[in-house]
Amino acid sequence: QMLLVESGGGLVPAGGSLRLSCAASGLNFREFAMGWFRQAPGKAREFVAAISWNGDNTLSGDSVKGRFTISRDNAQRTVSLQMDSLESEDTAVYICAASRGAGTRHSYDYQYWGQGTQVTVSS
Repeated sequence: QMLLVESGGGLVPAGGSLRLSCAASGLNFREFAMGWFRQAPGKAREFVAAISWNGDNTLSGDSVKGRFTISRDNAQRTVSLQMDSLESEDTAVYICAASRGAGTRHSYDYQYWGQGTQVTVSS
């Protein structure tokens, strides 16, 4: 079992920045690709970004490309999401996830999920 705990959410004005972190415990962190998803009220869960086990490969959702950056620190067992140029449409609960596979944009590829952290962007 892997436990994932997100932090860093909050209220930020449009155009601002925020950095989310996800701390992992339990299983061997290096065996997992990691991803971030988000879910806004009344909307389906949306892929945000993913990173391979060694950090060499990353993938970003179309709506955040060029604004959000995913990174990981295997020694600290953390994965981070740097969010810049935030827009009101980015308001959602951001959820960290772990995948034994390649870490794709599909939620069904992820076996472990955190509880999420709220990000609210004011316009």
